[in-house]
Amino acid sequence: MAKYIIDGGFPLRGKIRSSGNKNAALPILSACIMVDGGVWVRNIPKIGDVHTLLTLLESMGMRFAWQGDYDVRPIASNLRDHPLDADLCRQVRGSVLLAAPLLHRFGRVELPFPGGDKIGRRRIDTHLLALEEMGATTVAGKSSLLITAPNGLRGADILLDEASVTATENVVMAAALADGETIVRNAACEPHVQELCRFLNSMGANISGVGTNELRIVGVERLTADGREATLGADYLEVASLMVLSVITGGELTIQQVNPDDLRMILFQFRRLGMTAEIRGEDLFVPVEQPRRVIPDFRGVVPTVASSPWPSFPADLTSIALVAATQMDGSVMIHEKMFESRLFFVDQLLDMGAQVVLCDPHRAVVVGRAKLHGSRMHSPDIRAGMALLGAALAAEGRSIIENVTQIDRGYERIDERLNRLGAHIERVP
Repeated sequence: MAKYIIDGGFPLRGKIRSSGNKNAALPILSACIMVDGGVWVRNIPKIGDVHTLLTLLESMGMRFAWQGDYDVRPIASNLRDHPLDADLCRQVRGSVLLAAPLLHRFGRVELPFPGGDKIGRRRIDTHLLALEEMGATTVAGKSSLLITAPNGLRGADILLDEASVTATENVVMAAALADGETIVRNAACEPHVQELCRFLNSMGANISGVGTNELRIVGVERLTADGREATLGADYLEVASLMVLSVITGGELTIQQVNPDDLRMILFQFRRLGMTAEIRGEDLFVPVEQPRRVIPDFRGVVPTVASSPWPSFPADLTSIALVAATQMDGSVMIHEKMFESRLFFVDQLLDMGAQVVLCDPHRAVVVGRAKLHGSRMHSPDIRAGMALLGAALAAEGRSIIENVTQIDRGYERIDERLNRLGAHIERVP
């Protein structure tokens, strides 16, 4: 199992280009099952989760034409109703996004239970309830779901029981070719949901309300590529992670080709933690001079950085925000509202010298500034792995992080890219 050997204490300096949005790549590649002809999808990140999904699609007969390393043209004309590989589905949460496209293509899909990060319970009930409202039938087996819609899907007025990103994406894809109009209330509106909607609209879908919590979708007969292409936007989670790594190592970084609109709440919360950056056109400049002091709430109350649905602070950044807080003066409460296992990685930070009180599965109080020292660690999931990598880069001495294939799932060749900025990371197979 691959691991990193990291010598800490080296500032990150220079320029780095942000990768394409992982969480937009997965639904858009899945939606290509529904598109007549081939559409170029550009700026695809070369990460583990994308590779797994491409392998899944290839096993079903989808062909891929590549231009360079980051532009791909999926062609679904030879797609066949073939059982999905259960081992691959267990590796990536995004496999659940194949449900709606395959229902449209074949009228049925046998979906092995999806995997992904082990950060707590991750419901798929919202997906199933919404598809059933549109006319699908679900039968649960021991390790898979059989979802059928032999008469096709029909429009419905759907109130999602939670603002789930992947459930919203599945319903959007289902509604795009359904019979009649669908209203999706309590829809997630993260940037990658918006990207999927714009992608489908460019192929002939009729989706309005993009960027809001209520989507209206009038089903169309077909989606056609017609020579079109889609370019994925910047991965704002990677941009934010790189900003934190720059600050806590005492570096100075220019992160190129970001989307400033996606960063507004992130930069606001980071300022409360003592980190600043400047938008320069399409770039984010992170200066070496930083406040590095937590801003207390009114009358000196310990502030809380809490995750909530978009446009609030993303849950996927709570791990990296917690590590950042260990390197700031002052105290802060980190509140991860969604997943009950995401914060359990803090035990490894305690071994490095961090001062963190885990109040319960969702809340941790961080007392900074702590002097971190090298340690041996294990990456439990994508985001905690990146957070631990940041802690190792900021620490004094040598650290070892095992199971770094988890980090590979969400961050492209991050060791090589950080080494070009001055980091000292050795990857050992």
